[in-house]
Amino acid sequence: MPLIDVTLTEGRDPERLRALITGLTDAVEAAIGAPRASIRVVLREVPTTHWAAGNVTIAERNAQ
Repeated sequence: MPLIDVTLTEGRDPERLRALITGLTDAVEAAIGAPRASIRVVLREVPTTHWAAGNVTIAERNAQ
């Protein structure tokens, strides 16, 4: 059972998240031939204040 675990910042609308799930499922099915029903996708949304690179959060970067 393939498990795809994606962490991304929050703020995307449900339709875009749904499209991501579908695209990932399609890609795994095509790449390794996994049965669609066995493919698991987990999306973890993180606030932009909780994600940083180079000691700058995404929220801080977006505010500049």
